[in-house]
Order: sequence, then C-alpha cells, then structure tokens
Amino acid sequence: MITRETALELLKKYNKEEFHLRHAFTVEGVMKYFAKELGYEDNVDYWAMVGLLHDVDFGTYPDEHLKNTPLILKEAGVGDDMINSILSHGYGICSDVEPVHQMEKILYATDELTGLIWSASLMRPSKSVQDMELKSIKKKFKDKKFAAGCDRDVIANGAEKLDWTLDELLEKTLEAMKASEEEVNNQL
Repeated sequence: MITRETALELLKKYNKEEFHLRHAFTVEGVMKYFAKELGYEDNVDYWAMVGLLHDVDFGTYPDEHLKNTPLILKEAGVGDDMINSILSHGYGICSDVEPVHQMEKILYATDELTGLIWSASLMRPSKSVQDMELKSIKKKFKDKKFAAGCDRDVIANGAEKLDWTLDELLEKTLEAMKASEEEVNNQL
C-alpha cells in the first residue's frame, strides 16, 4: 500500500487549495473513525488512505472528477482494489463503480455530508463541530440553499445503502468529525 507521506505528496500535487486539503483530511479522519467503530481495526490504515485520496484529482480536474484518478493512482503504485473503492464514492454522478463493501458505502455516504457539516460549522461562533448538535445539521440538511453543492440525494442514498436512517448517518458522521477535528486542524 502507498505510504501516507507519498499519498500526501500526491494529494498536494493535484490540490493546492486549503479547502480541498481540509476535505481530504476530514474524510480520512471520518473513515478512520468508522473503521474503528465498526470493528475493522485491522484495516484502519486502508480505510484512512481511501478517505485521504478519494478526491485526489478534484483540484486539478474538477470537471473530469474521477476520470484521471485511476492513472494518477496507478502511477503512484496504488492497487486496483483501492482505486475501485475510491471510484465508488462518485457512483451515479461521475463513476459507474457501485459501492459494495461497507467501507465503500461509508465513503459514498459521508463524502458529501462532511462538506455540509463543515459548512454548518463555519456558521457557528466557534467555527467548530465540537458544540454542534444533530438538530442543527438536520435543519441545514433540509435547507436546499445551504451548501447547495452538497448533494442531499447522495447522502440519503448513502444512508439507505448502509441500512441506516438518515438521522443515524447524520449523527454518526458528526461524531466522527468531532473525534477527528483537532487532528484535521493540526495538518493545515
């Protein structure tokens, strides 16, 4: 598996904006959290790497998201299994790779949601998720104008793929972001 150091170099080569790096670090942290919470401790590094690299091409190729990812990752020595998992997060939008494994379903379900939760945190005086509650996220989720780029249908479909209620997905993802926020901030 690719080292985290090499993955960071690759991520930063194709993503220059702090927003994109923050998102990658956030999804990495969320994936680590879920791996531990769901009993996949032996695969924490794999789950985290998928989260870190899921948008590797987005900063450079936003209109062709995931089209260049396989070549970028293969050249860096990433295996087909990880590439497939990464491609699955764009299912139905920019990829025809369906999320099958629980890890892929988590990535698919939380990618857009982390963006919505992070955007909601910026509206708070604390600029943090630490003091955020589920009801705040539910309110922002219902407001289609808020963080309009975060696809609510993907989030809802993700919850369904996981056999979770939408509230469960929102609450668990918020907890994951709370658990990883300090680490994310320390990397920027």
